[in-house]
Amino acid sequence: FMGGISHYNTELCRYLSKRHELILISYKRRYPSFLYPGREQIDKRTIKKREIENVEFILDTINPITWIKAFLRIKKEKPDLLIFHWVTPFMVPMFSTIFFLLKRLTKTKILAICHNVLPHERTVLDVFLAKLVFGNVDYFIVQSKEDLSKLKKIVPKSKMIRYNPHPIYDVFKVQSISEENAKKMLNIPKNAKVLLFFGYVRKYKGLIYLIQAMPKIVEKIPEVYLLIVGEFWDSKEGYISEVKRLNIENNVRIIDKYIPDEKVGIYFSGADVVILPYISATQSGVVQIAYAFDKPVITTNVGGLPDVVEDHKTGFIVESKNPEKLAETVIKYFNENRREEFKRNIVETEWKFSWERLVEVIESITNKKVQ
Repeated sequence: FMGGISHYNTELCRYLSKRHELILISYKRRYPSFLYPGREQIDKRTIKKREIENVEFILDTINPITWIKAFLRIKKEKPDLLIFHWVTPFMVPMFSTIFFLLKRLTKTKILAICHNVLPHERTVLDVFLAKLVFGNVDYFIVQSKEDLSKLKKIVPKSKMIRYNPHPIYDVFKVQSISEENAKKMLNIPKNAKVLLFFGYVRKYKGLIYLIQAMPKIVEKIPEVYLLIVGEFWDSKEGYISEVKRLNIENNVRIIDKYIPDEKVGIYFSGADVVILPYISATQSGVVQIAYAFDKPVITTNVGGLPDVVEDHKTGFIVESKNPEKLAETVIKYFNENRREEFKRNIVETEWKFSWERLVEVIESITNKKVQ
């Protein structure tokens, strides 16, 4: 499947399997096409996919028969622990059914890795739906302090909640590419100062504010170049119109497509800094891709982003929805030559954002040590 959760799960399984016996129950279909805003769900573009063993493709989120099949498979295997990813309330019927049966008919414990305790686009039912699932969960791992606070309000009696930041996505570092070569491959002048916005384009990611910051940045740094890389889940026309209105077409390139794994490194290797102008977030896997390539990050003071981007150490934190402040910060980053300093600090955070640490947290909270 495409997207950050799939990459996350693949890496987690790879590291768990080094220390534990592991079976992965995956999806035949994750979302019906009419509910999925992207063009494709299956990654058909990545050539060298990372394979993991013992994968069984059983689940369909809108087919209850597959939920029962998954439960029966788990019941037969009798695992000590079931780990699942909590991402969206859309999966509540499936998860609540499986977990209800597991808690009453097996001794298997359940651990939730929460990517968003509550969704970015909220509804009045979200807390109620989360409680339907969380009531049968034994352990929780959250990846931002904001989510930690939210979860404690939803399950106030649970003492089995741990915070661990999102690990680094080193999966994309399939080859070493110099910045000069990356820019050449992308047909970008080698003296260009490259700002990278990477990932699905959705309204909550605040791309429009970065575009609006560009005229001031261009005025002070004429060789600046904004790369917008990722499939648009919003209407692209509004962004293109704003680029034209601001007369910055020569300083902006839009690449509206999903990037296969082996190509991701080209964009990050060619970037001087990664920009995440989000207006809401719990955390972002893009930060962890940036860190894998030792790239500083300029982001906003929303959600869990300040938990992973240390202001004036691994990047800068700015006020959200403020193009003026964002522009000033980008200009400051280049004028003060902070890149090498930030890069050294990123390297020093390696253990904090490692998959080995996440595995140790899972073992610690569940008391499942290596046999």
